[in-house]
Amino acid sequence: MTELASAQRAILAATPSLDQGEAPARAKILVVDDEPKSLYALQELLGALGQELLVAQSGEEALKLALKHDFAVILLDVRMPGMDGFETARMIRGRERSSQTPIIFLTAHADEMNSMFRGYAVGAVDYLTKPVVPEVLKSKVSIFVELHMK
Repeated sequence: MTELASAQRAILAATPSLDQGEAPARAKILVVDDEPKSLYALQELLGALGQELLVAQSGEEALKLALKHDFAVILLDVRMPGMDGFETARMIRGRERSSQTPIIFLTAHADEMNSMFRGYAVGAVDYLTKPVVPEVLKSKVSIFVELHMK
């Protein structure tokens, strides 16, 4: 047996095989928006990242999902009927399990500086205006996914 063949066998033996039915690990991303069109656009955009996307159309739905899952990042619309994004973030941050989950706020109202400060005060790591720049959003989400997977 050559040295190359021996080295290849050693690498194969040390590498977990995906042929055994194992899927590569995928991070969970929560997308929260009450507008179906926005939710669909975000799903289409983030679907290219190959991660597991979960969606919620209200703060209440988001909280239920946050109780069941650990997320690499949460994308959270600011203005929603009922429980708004700020209250949702505050409640997510209040749980020990999700207290460090990165939250990116999304808003259609770029001129609301007080709103932005309020978002950071309840634990946002970023604040983006809609329509989002696809490359920027994918890059930011990818970074949090990568950090989560380490």
